[in-house]
Amino acid sequence: MTDRVGVRKTYKLYIGGAFPRSESGRSYPAVGPGGDILARPARGSRKDLREAVVSARGAWKGWAGATAYNRGQILYRVAELMEGRREQFVAELMRSGSEEAEREVDASIDRWVWYAGWSDKVHHVMGTVNPVAGPYYNFTFPEPTGVVGVVAPEEPALLGLVSRLAPAVVSGNTVVVLASESKPLPAVTLTEVLATSDVPGGVINVLTGYKRELVPWLAGHMDVNAIDLTGVPDDLGAEAEEAAAGNVKRTVRAANGPAEWFADAAQSPYAVTDFMEMKTVWHPMGA
Repeated sequence: MTDRVGVRKTYKLYIGGAFPRSESGRSYPAVGPGGDILARPARGSRKDLREAVVSARGAWKGWAGATAYNRGQILYRVAELMEGRREQFVAELMRSGSEEAEREVDASIDRWVWYAGWSDKVHHVMGTVNPVAGPYYNFTFPEPTGVVGVVAPEEPALLGLVSRLAPAVVSGNTVVVLASESKPLPAVTLTEVLATSDVPGGVINVLTGYKRELVPWLAGHMDVNAIDLTGVPDDLGAEAEEAAAGNVKRTVRAANGPAEWFADAAQSPYAVTDFMEMKTVWHPMGA
């Protein structure tokens, strides 16, 4: 009996529901806590980023036009699949050096469930009928912003990503994610869940690589409507905000301390509206 050589996993990008290699052919080392190289994920390029934005824009109309109930059911399916692969996520986080791998995976799954439940409720909570002086009805209700860039925090690699991704996508936005640079492997494993779930291709696109190469181009891309700068390095924040001002992007930067990430999501239910616009409509009475 001969010893079998295991099949090594190849970590790729996730664009448009597929798993392409970087067009540049480059990769970079993902290093474990002991200095050992865990894998060599793809080092995304500017061209990869542009293709991800094109994919997100192409998927936006269908995703935003889906019923809120349908979006909620689709994202709940993501939680179901993560639950079934819980041990794999825990092992991936432990390899990457997470000290609370099980807690992080459980919190990530619960967060998907939480935001999936908000899909058909946020419009009722945030929408309103406004009193006006005239024979009109005046309604205000939220709509998705469009294509959102999400720069995921370095730590916690999985929970931080889910906590910023789920509220952006549940309201009808499509997303281009820059995963944790130092711990990208859990994000790539999450894309395998997304690919086997009901999330349409292009709704969520995930790139791995160096943030200093990709953040300025994501922030400055004219077809990205908003950006979450939570995971941007402090010394790159000003440059990213300046680039985002080119097309007046909405910018958000969440707190990223351990207490905030592991807190019950119920303490900030309106994070869903971070990337929603309020539309006001007038309608004549009695017509």
